[in-house]
Amino acid sequence: MNITGEMLIGQSAVRGTEGALRAINPATNEKIGPDFGAGGTSEVERACVLAQQAFDTYRETTPEQRAQFLEEIANGILALGPALIERASQESGLPTARLEGERGRTVGQLRLFASVVRSGQYLTATIDPALPERTPPRSDLRLRKIAIGPVAVFGASNFPLAFSVAGGDTAAALAAGCPVVVKAHSAHPGTSELVGRVIQQAVASCKLPEGVFSLIIGNGNVVGQALVSHPAIKAVGFTGSRQGGLALMRAAAQRREPIPVYAEMSSINPMFLLPHALAARATQIGSAFVDSLTMGVGQFCTNPGLVIGLAGDHLVQFQEAAQKALQAKAAGTMLTPGIHSAYVDGVERMGKIAGVDTLGHGLAATAPCAAQAVLFSTDAATFLATEQLEDEIFGPSSLIVACRNEEEVLAVAEHLAGQLTATLQIENDDHAFARKLLPTLERKAGRILVNGYPTGVEVSHAMVHGGPFPATSDSRSTSVGASAIDRFVRPVCYQDIPAGLLPPALQEDNPLNLARTVNGELRLA
Repeated sequence: MNITGEMLIGQSAVRGTEGALRAINPATNEKIGPDFGAGGTSEVERACVLAQQAFDTYRETTPEQRAQFLEEIANGILALGPALIERASQESGLPTARLEGERGRTVGQLRLFASVVRSGQYLTATIDPALPERTPPRSDLRLRKIAIGPVAVFGASNFPLAFSVAGGDTAAALAAGCPVVVKAHSAHPGTSELVGRVIQQAVASCKLPEGVFSLIIGNGNVVGQALVSHPAIKAVGFTGSRQGGLALMRAAAQRREPIPVYAEMSSINPMFLLPHALAARATQIGSAFVDSLTMGVGQFCTNPGLVIGLAGDHLVQFQEAAQKALQAKAAGTMLTPGIHSAYVDGVERMGKIAGVDTLGHGLAATAPCAAQAVLFSTDAATFLATEQLEDEIFGPSSLIVACRNEEEVLAVAEHLAGQLTATLQIENDDHAFARKLLPTLERKAGRILVNGYPTGVEVSHAMVHGGPFPATSDSRSTSVGASAIDRFVRPVCYQDIPAGLLPPALQEDNPLNLARTVNGELRLA
């Protein structure tokens, strides 16, 4: 499959006329061909109109049809073979092994949502039969969830496959029955075109309306703002900076019909080192923490950017182990020149804050866009008084906060903004202290883990990858896992609808073989 530099609007390949862009190999700072024609508002208009036209037909496809469509996309991505991995590596600087794993995750997400669609549980099919003899009588009431409408998805810089054109947002929206218009990330247009053509072919082979999928490529904010503002779009999926997410939220709120923006934005993912765990495993935790911190050059949204522990010999032991491990870590290539520049600026600002010490560095950078890992430390009083210390530095940087007592640990936890994750390192004797922390962490984070490290997000039914603001724009949702489909459906109640007009999910003979709630009792298929 050749990369042409074209956008995909329905079943058409279109070359944009609003300028040209090229990908950049961050490992060399060299541009990669071909030139991509940038699209503008006219391409957004065409894609959104096609999506709107496709919606009613696509949302009423059977669960099996949509499941097969998702599986067709998964198989097509695998069929691209090494060409996809090679192009993604050129455009992101990520190593082959990482991208092969990410491809597996992408395919796994698509197949997970195929199983979610087939099970039908997301429909929440519910029946309250009529009670004509009751005073007052009750009408026949039936509920199912339907697709919310066409969805705009923004590709992420740090996951060119798993959070991009066929990533989790797209998979969840397509599974729900929503057409998708994707804005490709400008850092990896070639990767986006390859995957986009797979989806385009799957739409055709499954005989679906062409507007089910479109891929827009364009510079700047013009395309993104036009996409979010278009009246056909009913929801937005976004992974990126807080600044970018807030801009989309403002645009969505200012529409005549405001729409939800599911934005994953900013998180420093605190790790709490409880006293008995530090006493038992300070060196082990320190070394493993640095492995997590520097994984993927620190460019995971779950990167452990904050560590909290009680001051003393055991915290010093942890710091020394972390410093030693950090000194052996090579500088790694970051995803884009812009991300690298922002990281360097963030580290420089952190190092100049009064009360913050620089504990150590990784190996020096010797290549373009390479990031040197760095570890800072401060005390709880400085952290609580300095708002800047809560800012995310996207990359392999973390801050250790030393607390005088348990009360300061609890105060730091309470002070934190919303997070994707919170980690507890504990032993059995730490359980009493952990019980004090847990209520606060439940309010602050979407995922709480014990004796692990937050990098690495399992794609499963129980996973939550979300959290209170600013981690995400809506703490009730997740962007990873089976529940991600809930962002793109809404409930509809059918009252006294004749049997011949009921949707299959609510018909008496249960043709979809669903588990349903009838009169408040769950009835299995």
